[in-house]
Amino acid sequence: MVSYVTFEVPDDIQQKVLEVFAVAKNSGKVKKGTNEVTKAIERGIAKLVIIAKDVEPPEIVMHLPALCDEKGISYIFVKNKKYVGEAVGVTVPTASAVILDAGEGKNALIEVKEKIATYKKK
Repeated sequence: MVSYVTFEVPDDIQQKVLEVFAVAKNSGKVKKGTNEVTKAIERGIAKLVIIAKDVEPPEIVMHLPALCDEKGISYIFVKNKKYVGEAVGVTVPTASAVILDAGEGKNALIEVKEKIATYKKK
């Protein structure tokens, strides 16, 4: 396990989160990139943060889990930064992204946040 990854979730939940991000991208608001994600967390406007596990060097995203915990914001780790980029509609791999407004994915967002919470406690 990568040093900054504090818990694991099954692939199906990772996939569901990526789908929620895709819906939010089309009907709500998402931000991509670690700088934008960090600002959204610090401002307390982040709804859900997604962090790739294959970020090099890991220091780029290492601060995000602790910051999310401090602010009470849900986050999840996914296998590959390519998936994060695709979910937010860019063609380049992306280390992290955040949902600011889930739009039509609001109910799905609530559902995945509950599932994430159960894995985080284990």
